[in-house]
Amino acid sequence: MTTRRLRIALLTHSTNPRGGVVHCLELAEALHALGHEAVVHAPDATGAGFFRPTRCRAVALPVQPVTEGLAALIERRIADFVRYFAAPATETFDVYHAHDGIGGNALADLVECGRIPDFVRTVHHLDHFTDPRIAAWQRRSIGAAASVYCVSDVWRRKVAHDFGIEPAHAPNGVDLRRFHPGSGSEDAPVLARYGIPASGPVFLAVGGIEARKNSARMLEAFAQVYASVPQARFVIVGGASLLDHGPYRATFDATLARSALPKEAVIVTGPVADADMPALYRRADALVFASINEGFGLSVLEAMACGTPVVVSRIEPFTEWLGADDCIWVDPHDPRSIAMGMHAAVVSTFAERLRRTGPESAAKYPWTHSAQRHVELYRTHLTAREVLHHA
Repeated sequence: MTTRRLRIALLTHSTNPRGGVVHCLELAEALHALGHEAVVHAPDATGAGFFRPTRCRAVALPVQPVTEGLAALIERRIADFVRYFAAPATETFDVYHAHDGIGGNALADLVECGRIPDFVRTVHHLDHFTDPRIAAWQRRSIGAAASVYCVSDVWRRKVAHDFGIEPAHAPNGVDLRRFHPGSGSEDAPVLARYGIPASGPVFLAVGGIEARKNSARMLEAFAQVYASVPQARFVIVGGASLLDHGPYRATFDATLARSALPKEAVIVTGPVADADMPALYRRADALVFASINEGFGLSVLEAMACGTPVVVSRIEPFTEWLGADDCIWVDPHDPRSIAMGMHAAVVSTFAERLRRTGPESAAKYPWTHSAQRHVELYRTHLTAREVLHHA
């Protein structure tokens, strides 16, 4: 048990580049590099496959689009996973690892019908859902798991409080082969593709326009900076999500209209190719990550690896793994504080130091360490299963 090669099925909700999906795929590739057979599974409604080529085996399940709302989408995707894994010809694994509520509920169904013995679940963060069915699915995906892992201590405490269990810590990581300070000839075409100027201050936000990302307050902060630095640009990338962020996007658009910022000052790209992210980080004078709710903040680690200063909310989980001198701290509820942090990123000597020290700090979080920790947790889980089986 302590040395044999493990076969691990990892389930994630999407083939698009969201933080949890990136974590799942990177972890699987690191497990594969350690000699284990790790296979990522995700529903694929577009037929385009995963957002980037994978270095491990990956299964993009062909599924039909769902337009009836979030609850209907979740219900259908749970059924899609169950149908796939319950099929007689589907291979079996030593460990089934869900990275979200959809996969967790599908695996809970498979346990109930006797198709698999149990499953483990990573909780990146908890969401508040007003729909009771969705809230119940979230709870079941955690409560039915044999083992639960969290990427940060703040969520370990919250899960322990809400569920009466003690989750294990399973760290995040960064791919230092891709995210590094050295720009190449490929960077310029990427910037041109998104209309990002080659000169002038650029503030980058990652994750699209969402309430959790605090996009409207960051826009208010940028408007304050722009008043004294009219060459500056605010670039918001990403935004692929199962959730409906339309109402908050309306709030953001109203904030933009009130700001009187010129059209060229704010660039909203929508989802971008994963291969383009290193160039976007390297071009930015700062990553502005003033979120009000995060599981870990993987983009912060990626930006630091690229030598880009980060402007970060002084909240958990950031305060767990970032030191006092690793970033520019701000109050996410105060646009003036965010603006001061953005301004410091382009004028202070401290920002120059962050460009030098960021890659060194990020290097403490290789995916190899995360994969090794997961292997330890998997083996503990399998040992506990054997004990229960023989009891």
